Amino acid sequence: MATGVGASVSSSEPEFERTEGEMRGTDPEEENSAHTGPVPGPQHRLAKLPLSRIKALMKADPDLSLASQESVFIIAKATELFVEMIAKDALVYAQQGKRKTLQRKDLDNAIEAADEFAFLEGTLD
Repeated sequence: MATGVGASVSSSEPEFERTEGEMRGTDPEEENSAHTGPVPGPQHRLAKLPLSRIKALMKADPDLSLASQESVFIIAKATELFVEMIAKDALVYAQQGKRKTLQRKDLDNAIEAADEFAFLEGTLD
């Protein structure tokens, strides 16, 4: 009797296994790589404040008749930079007090310490 060649269940070469990323059509190396730069889509905006609210506040001024989109954007951006600057100054005082949360006294100290914030003195009272 002739013996037939039997198929071996376990072969010496491993079977090709696809990773989950390959099944989805993405490269596993790309999946784990850190993305740098701005995220495309609605999360990446030039102005963080809502422009419609800024425009509504501008229109509340009786001396202002028209507000162009460019002027609304500039006001929004200037407001963001102002808030960032005063918050950073106030953060220094919070850190001196070994706190992570800004308090009103931190803002008061930042306003008193910087000449450019002199116009705000007494506004938080």
